[in-house]
Parts: sequence; C-alpha cells; structure tokens
Amino acid sequence: MSMLLRARRVLSEIGWLDDHQLRIDDGEIVAIEPIPSGVTVRDAELLCPAYIDLHVHGGDGVDVMDDAPQTLDILAMHKAREGVGAWLPTTVTAPRESIESALQRIAQRIHHGGPGAQVLGSYLEGPYFTPQNKGAHPPELFRELEIAELDALIACSQNTLRVVALAPEKPGALAAIRHLKQRGIRVMLGHSAATYAQTIAALDAGADGLVHCFNGMTGLHHREPGMVGAGLTDPRAWLELIADGHHVHPAAMRLCCQCAKDRVVLITDAMRAAGMPDGKYDICGYDVEMKDGVVRTATGGLAGSTLSLDAAVRNMVELAGVSAEAAIRMATLHPAALIGVDDQLGSIRIGKRANLIALDAGLQVQQTWVQGQAIPL
Repeated sequence: MSMLLRARRVLSEIGWLDDHQLRIDDGEIVAIEPIPSGVTVRDAELLCPAYIDLHVHGGDGVDVMDDAPQTLDILAMHKAREGVGAWLPTTVTAPRESIESALQRIAQRIHHGGPGAQVLGSYLEGPYFTPQNKGAHPPELFRELEIAELDALIACSQNTLRVVALAPEKPGALAAIRHLKQRGIRVMLGHSAATYAQTIAALDAGADGLVHCFNGMTGLHHREPGMVGAGLTDPRAWLELIADGHHVHPAAMRLCCQCAKDRVVLITDAMRAAGMPDGKYDICGYDVEMKDGVVRTATGGLAGSTLSLDAAVRNMVELAGVSAEAAIRMATLHPAALIGVDDQLGSIRIGKRANLIALDAGLQVQQTWVQGQAIPL
C-alpha cells in the first residue's frame, strides 16, 4: 500500500524540514521531498518519528503480568494513543513461573502480531536486585544470578528478551553481564546499592546504562558519586529517565541533560493505573493508591508511574529546558539505538519503517501511524 503524508515541518534524521512530504510504500519510507508549490493540504503540523517506550509495566487498567488474553493488545492500543509506535512490555519481580509465563505471552504476541504499537521484545526488571533500593519490588522474591537460569528465561522468551535489569553488586553480576551481552541482550543497572566503582566495573563488563536514573539507586555524593555519578559521567551509559516531575525533580532532569543529553532515554515505567482515575490499584502484589496521578505504596514510596511518553517529551521541554527536537530524540532515536533497532526505527529516513506521529504546535499527539497504518485513536 502506498501513501503520501504532508506536513508543515518534518523532523528528519538531519533536522527539521519545512513543507515536506513523505512517500510511504508497504510500510517503509521511500522518499522525503518538498511539497510541490500550489499544494495547500497538510496532514500534520509536525510529522515526527513515533515514540518508543522501552520500559512499560501497564496502563489502561491492565498489567504485563496479567494472564488475560487481551492484555497486550489493550496495552498496545493504550501506548499508540500517546504516540508510541513500538514498546517493550516489562515484567516485575515475581515467582519464576509467573515471569516465564509473561515472557511466553510476549513472545506469542510478537509472532502473531496485533493492534496498536509494535511489541519489540520483553524487558526483565527483577528479580536480580538487592533490598536497599527495592522500590515496589518484593525483596523476598529476589534471586541470585545463575547463567543457567538466565538461559532458561531467554529460551522461555523464544529469544525475544531484549533487556535484563540487575543490581551490579550481586555475586556473579559481572559474569552474567558478559554472558547476556554475548547473547545479544542489553543490560541495565538498578534497584541497587552499588558504589561508583561497582557501577563502573559493570559498565566495563558491557552493561548499557541505568534503570530509571536517580530512582532505585545510590545517589550523587561528592565523596561517593554512586550509581548516579557513574551514569552521569561515563559516556558509555544510557540513562533511562522518568520525566514526570515527581520521580525526578526538574533540577535533576536539567542536570541529567547538561551531563548526558545525547544519552537520555525517556521512559514511562507506567503501571496499570496509567490513563485511569485516582483510586486503589496493585503492583508486584502490593496494594497501592493513586492520588492526583501519583501512585504510592502504603509506606509512601513511589510505585511506578502514570506518565505517558508524549507528556514526558513535553515535560523535558517545559521543565528541563531542552528543545523540542532534542526531547523527541530522547523518546525515539535514543531508545532505538539502545536496543539496536535504529537501522529500522527511531528517525525519519529513507528505508526506515513508517512509524510516525503527527503533533500539533504544543506537541500534543494528533495521529499515530505504525508501519504506515493509521491507528484509530
């Protein structure tokens, strides 16, 4: 199927192009060209690559760990409504059999397809953490790192597992990182009490960055820079960021950009309450409550977010002071590069998939296309 999309401004891989159009054939961008003079119709104010959310637990009342058959379809449509064209369903710390079941469901969804945003693989967040910065993860279910178990989880995922998060100070962590990297899997570091030196050692072993930077890890101190200090200063580290203004203070968001603007990956870390009214919900088997859009445990700790990725982009512009182009890249090309799909996704370039969004001047999502197909919003 062929189609033509015209926009007042197109965010191409080389920057903004005024009054350009995209020719799309069989879900692929085949031409980027000026709109002929005299043509006044525009399909978008701003035409940009669709967002990629690498860290998603839930939304619209469902959770990745739910075994209901339509869960991933519901979530994929929910993500598409916020401008996401591709995403990684993310597990939580749970009994091993529950994690394996979730990985199997995600693999089946990838092979069979479905509506909404594309599922690119799975993200394993837990159970390989330490208790000091556990967040909402139940520490009684934390496990030790064993190569055989990691390989079994990869097998359960039918080789669709993309990212594993772990605490780098755990016994065997460096060997596990090296093994996972040999299997083509990205490794993110978090929910950990690791020191600066331990974090650097993990990056030396091949780890790719930090899970939701600042949250669930040792903070920055002038004599012990901690995980945050390692992530901000080491150019190898990608930094996930929950840019909702609650998980990370706007000043820390600005600090992150000033140190590592080209390494920031916007994520939502959204849980089932995202897109839902205030009230009582659950995550990792715990009862939590959402009030004014912020979800907390009974002890007052943050428990996932209700952030949408389009709001994260707007927040980076409004709270962190970055340009719209830079903020959009943090939600498109950066996550694509992190998981190694930037040859197909993450920017507008001839030969890439037509995962696109139309935004208005205020960066509000007007339309999402996945492989050239308009998603009903």
